[in-house]
Amino acid sequence: MTLANSWQRSLLTRALTALAIAACVSSVALAGETKPQPSWKVPRTLDGQPDLQGNWTNATLTPFERPQKYAERRSLSAAEATEIENSEAELARRDAAPTDPNKGIQDLPTDCGRGFTGVNCGYNAFWVDPGTTVMTIDGERRSSILIDPPNGRLPAQTPEARQRAAARATALRMGSADGPESRSLGERCLMSFGSSAGPPMLPLLYNNHYQIVQNRDTVVILVEMVHDARIIHLDPKHQRSTVRRWMGDSMGRWEGDTLVVETINFHPLQQFRGASANLKVTERFTRVSPTQILYRFTVEDPSTFVQPFSGELSMSATQEKMYEYACHEGNYALPGILAGAREAERAAQPK
Repeated sequence: MTLANSWQRSLLTRALTALAIAACVSSVALAGETKPQPSWKVPRTLDGQPDLQGNWTNATLTPFERPQKYAERRSLSAAEATEIENSEAELARRDAAPTDPNKGIQDLPTDCGRGFTGVNCGYNAFWVDPGTTVMTIDGERRSSILIDPPNGRLPAQTPEARQRAAARATALRMGSADGPESRSLGERCLMSFGSSAGPPMLPLLYNNHYQIVQNRDTVVILVEMVHDARIIHLDPKHQRSTVRRWMGDSMGRWEGDTLVVETINFHPLQQFRGASANLKVTERFTRVSPTQILYRFTVEDPSTFVQPFSGELSMSATQEKMYEYACHEGNYALPGILAGAREAERAAQPK
C-alpha cells in the first residue's frame, strides 16, 4: 500500500513531541480541547449556514473503547494523560532510531507497540502519525471515544450477529486467498481501512485528515485514507433501500448551528464492527471554536448490538495539505498474496 501521505507530517511532529511534553505539560494536557467559547460566533457561509469548511484532523491517542482499568471513569487525570503521551513519545523515539542492516526477520521485536508484533513491526515512526495527545473535550481528558454505554465499551452482540460473524470467519479461513473478492476492502483499494471514511469517522494509525467543502445543498467530506469522498445531501428524503452505497446514503439537516447527518443503506460489504443491513448512524457536527469541530455519533443496529452506542471526537483545524492516497500505485501486496496462494496450491498437488 502507498503510505507516503503521513511521513511528511510525522517526522517533524514526532521529533518535537518529547520536548513539547517536557516543556509544555499544561498546554499539552489541553491540546485538542473542544469547548465552546462564549465570545466567539460561528462563521457563516454566503448561504448563511454554519461554516464547517477547511482541513481537519481527528488524530488522538484516546482509544475507541475504554481500557477496562478505568471502568466507568470517562475523564483521565492530568498525570494519567501525561503518562500516555510520554509513552507514545518514547515509542516514537525508539521507532525513529536507525535500522541495523545486519539484523534479519528473526531479530524483529516480539512486541513493537500499537498492537503490532513480529513481522508486522514494519511500520516505524517514518510511516505513522497517530497523534501525540489525549483528546480533551469540555475540559475532560477522555479515556475513550465511546461515552455510552457508560463503561465506554461496545455493547454485546446479539445471537444473530454472533452467528453471522462465525459464518464469515469460516468463509475467510476456507477462501482467504481464492481471489481478490475475499480480501479486505482496504487491501483492494476500494474503501478506507478501519472506519476512517465512516460513518462513524474514526482515527487510525495514520492519514487522519479530512477536508470539508459545502454549498447550500451539499456537504462533501474528502477523506485522506484511500481518498474517499463522502457526499452528504441536505435533503430529508433517503433513496430507495435497494440502492446501497459505499459510506451509505447520508442525508443532512441543520439544527441550529449543528449539522445532523443520518446515514442508512450501507453497501453490504461495508460492515462496521460486524453490523447488518439495518445499520443506522447519526452524526452531529458542531463548530465550537475557530479551530475545533465537536463530532458526535450514535450507532443503532438492533440486529447486531443489544443497545445503541455513542461516541465523541474532537476534530482540530490544520494548515497541513491533503495528499492523494494513491492506494493502487505500487500495491504489490494483493498480487503477492494471490500468487503465493496459487504457488502453495501447486506445491500441494500430487507429483
